[in-house]
Formats: sequence, structure tokens, C-alpha cells
Amino acid sequence: MLKRATITNCVTGDEVPVLFNPEEYTLAKDINYAQAAVPGRRSPILQFVNGNQQTLDMELLLDTYESGGDVRDLSGKVAGLMEIQAATHAPPVLLFAWGSLVFRCVLARISQRFIMFRPDGVPVRARLQATFNEYDPVELEAREIKRETADYVAVHVAGMGETLASIAASTYGDPALWRPIAIRNGLDDPRALAAGDRLELPALPFTDPETGRVHATR
Repeated sequence: MLKRATITNCVTGDEVPVLFNPEEYTLAKDINYAQAAVPGRRSPILQFVNGNQQTLDMELLLDTYESGGDVRDLSGKVAGLMEIQAATHAPPVLLFAWGSLVFRCVLARISQRFIMFRPDGVPVRARLQATFNEYDPVELEAREIKRETADYVAVHVAGMGETLASIAASTYGDPALWRPIAIRNGLDDPRALAAGDRLELPALPFTDPETGRVHATR
């Protein structure tokens, strides 16, 4: 028999036990791709943009029928995990653990449905539909996937109407920083860019290997 699932508040260390393990759960994740239309191709060129957070959805059953207590005392503890913490000015990071499932997350949504009541109207059973969003801090991700150093080069496929200046604006936040892209790709004419061209986008600061000039963000 599986040990009870627990939800741990990583800020306070408090643990909220799940009285009845969920019957099932759903893990979902998706990725965003940009489409670059190229004349003559039967389909657009796809370019990776970013990955979205993973989500964990499940239903939790709470019951105080035998004890006669108010089930809202229990459901309130779970819903309270969405409250803003004074120390962090944000809801707490959580750790949902059940068997082999260990999910670092925040509680993004909770829906409480009360389905059984005492004669005086106090609810004693509830079903909570909870959605947890993955919490993946930048420093942890960098350690796990070993991001490249300052020499890192991304690849961009030019779309219709794009220029080096527009690509520099979207990549570096400054259209005037088109020169590192031109130098990296050996483009003498910054206007000589066609849809479908593959460009290497160097990280900044970028040093021109011929002149030694350093190009950096302002």
C-alpha cells in the first residue's frame, strides 16, 4: 500500500497530509514554437521559442464524517497554500510527494466541492480539484542542463520581412546591435537576408575576431 501523499510548504516546512491518496493524476507539458513562412515550402519552418511549465492535476478527497468535524478546516489548509507569504511576498513553493512522484510546484488553482453535510448543515466531505504548476528556478535549471557559457550561439531561421535589425531587437532588445549577427554569419550587406536563411545569434558581449571591438548591450 502506498504511503500517504504529502504537500510540504518549502517556506515554513509545514506538512499537509493527504488523508486519502488520489485515485489518479495528470501530468501535462507543452512547448511553444514559432512558425516562419517561406515561399515555396509546403509547410512553415518551426523554431523553438520556449518550454512551458509542467502542470499536475488531481482530485483530493477530504472526509470528517466519523469525527464529526467541519471538513472546511481541512480544505482551508490546502487552499491556504495559495496565500501570499510575508517573507517572500508570494505564495509558497511546495513539494508534492507521493511514492515515486516528487513535484516541486506552486498551487495555481483549487476548486472545493462539498458533497456531504451534518444535519445542522456543516460539511463533512469535500472533493478538491487542484492544479499545481511546476516551479523551476533559473539557477536550478542552469545546473541541471548545464547552459552554455558566454560563447553560446543560438540558431534563428529568418522569416518573411525580417532584417538583421529586427532580429537584433527581438534577441538583444536593441536593433542597433545587428553587427554581431552580421559578423558571426559573414554578411557584408545587412540587407542581404532572405526568408529561410539560418543565422547564428551569438551571445553578448561579442568580440569581433578581426578588429577586437566588443559589442555589448547598453
